[in-house]
Amino acid sequence: MNDVQKEAAEHKIDLDKVGVKGVRYPIVVLDKENGYQNTVATISMYVDLPRHFRGTHMSRFIEILNRHSHRMTLDNIAPILTEMKEKLDARSAHLEMAFPYFIEKAAPVSGQKSIMVYDCEFIASQGDEDELIVVISVPVMSLCPCSKEISDRGAHNQRGIVTVKVKAKELVWIEDIVRLVEGAASSDVYALLKREDEKYITERAYDNPRFAEDMVRQIAVELEKMPQITWFSVETENYESIHNHNAYAAVSRNTGDL
Repeated sequence: MNDVQKEAAEHKIDLDKVGVKGVRYPIVVLDKENGYQNTVATISMYVDLPRHFRGTHMSRFIEILNRHSHRMTLDNIAPILTEMKEKLDARSAHLEMAFPYFIEKAAPVSGQKSIMVYDCEFIASQGDEDELIVVISVPVMSLCPCSKEISDRGAHNQRGIVTVKVKAKELVWIEDIVRLVEGAASSDVYALLKREDEKYITERAYDNPRFAEDMVRQIAVELEKMPQITWFSVETENYESIHNHNAYAAVSRNTGDL
């Protein structure tokens, strides 16, 4: 059967990325408390395509994914990328894997347990140099210090999303980053709260006001203390409750640059 993909391309142009995008796939990831966690990822896989090939073999991406699906960890992403390059005659390979990560969390006063979901992603590339970025998004609560200062009663507060990206030379636990981020906010948030919990969180946030800028700076200081991290990016977007726009702050550093 004729291999159409290996026919000569009409236009002699190298392509940076070709492959499959938006593949929904069950995976298993490492869980600090339970060992492993089953979840469902949205996966994209790409390789470069030289000008002398017309197209890529999309089925090979899925075959490679099938061979490695039993255990998706930071340790076995490099072998996946290597196999992609070998099977598809490529110089570079890229893997993006976005997935919900679930952590059981107890309410602060009642102790009621519920499941919090955190959006995570692994972004990996292998070419002249290897690169792996872990992305973790954490919902938090912030209470405005300015509003508290100028108001006789109360202060406006809002929910925000803090997104942390890290490059690391050793394993970074998702749970550790989540706790670090939540500790820098006016309060963390929960899936289930009773009235006594709501009272506690409202008062805790009022006693712990934070600008978006305060949060990213505090998180940066704490990430700097983690020896396995070599680079990080932190950004927060607060969904303002009294403005028709959001508050935003971001910082990125190689560790040792603060």
